[in-house]
Amino acid sequence: MRVVVTGSSGRLGRSLASGLATVGHEVVGVDRAPAGLDGVEERTADLAAPGAAAAVIGGLRPDVLVHLAGVAVPFSAPERDILLTNAALAHDVLAAAASAGVRRVLAASSPTPIGYSSPAWRAGTVPIDETHPLEPANAYALSKVVIEETVRMFARTAPGEYGFFRPCYVISPEEWAGAPTQQGHTVAERLADPALAAVSLFNYVDARDVAGFVDAWLAAPADAVDGEGYFVGAADALATRPVAELWREFAPGLGPAADALVGTAPVFSIRKAADRLGWTPQRDWRTELATAGITDIPQPTEARNA
Repeated sequence: MRVVVTGSSGRLGRSLASGLATVGHEVVGVDRAPAGLDGVEERTADLAAPGAAAAVIGGLRPDVLVHLAGVAVPFSAPERDILLTNAALAHDVLAAAASAGVRRVLAASSPTPIGYSSPAWRAGTVPIDETHPLEPANAYALSKVVIEETVRMFARTAPGEYGFFRPCYVISPEEWAGAPTQQGHTVAERLADPALAAVSLFNYVDARDVAGFVDAWLAAPADAVDGEGYFVGAADALATRPVAELWREFAPGLGPAADALVGTAPVFSIRKAADRLGWTPQRDWRTELATAGITDIPQPTEARNA
C-alpha cells in the first residue's frame, strides 16, 4: 500500500515509517524537516500552514494516511497553543484525506485522556482498557480527545475507514542504548526510580512494535477499524517489581484493584488489539536492554533492602 505518515521525523514517526517500508509498503513521510529515513520518500511541509495539508495529501493521493504530526509532549508549549495546534491540524489532515479519497486513515491519540495526571484521579477499572471513562486534565490530553472525536466524525460522514490508536510511552531504538527518553531520563533511570515511570502508570511501547500494530491495522477488516480506537503498549510494565507492589506509594489513583497486577502485568490492557487485529508486541524492556548490552539495572531502594 502507498502510505503517507505525517510527523515522520519524530520519535515515533521515524520507526513507524521505516518499519512500514521494511514490510513492503510504499511510504512517504511528511514533516517540517527530513530525517534521512532508509526506504522512505520524504516530503518537507508545514501541515499547520493554511492549505498545506490539502495540497500535500491531494498531490500524493495515498491509499492510507497515518497522522502523527502535532505537539507531542504535554506542557511543551502554552496550553492554548497545544490545544489549537493539535485539534486544527488533525481536522485539516483528515479533511484533506477525505477530499483525496484516502481509503484508510489512522490518527495518533494518547493514553493521557484517561486523566491520570490529575492528583484527584481514580481509576474506574484496572487494568485500564478502551472502555475507561475519559477525564482529560490538561490541554494536551484534551487535544487528543478532540482528535478521537474528529476521527469518529469522519468515520460517520466520509467514505473509507477512520480510526485512532493510543500509543503508550514511546521508546525508540536508540533509547534502549542509553539516549534520553521523552522526559529526559534514560530507560535505566526510569526503572531504578519508580516515581519516574509512575507518572505514566508504568506504561511503555517500543516504537517498532507500533509499526507492527499499524501494519496489522491496515490488514484488518473494516468493522475492526472504522471508528475504533486501540491502546498500543508493551505486554509488561516498565518496572522491576510488580505494579501490585508499587501502586500504593507511587500511583495511588489505581486503587486496590491494582493488587491484581502481579508479575509483569501492565496497567493498560492491549487485549482488544490482540483479539480484533491479531497484534501483540514483540519487544519488552528486559530483552531490549540486554540486546543493547545494558544488564546492570539499579534496583529501587526498597527492593535492595528487602
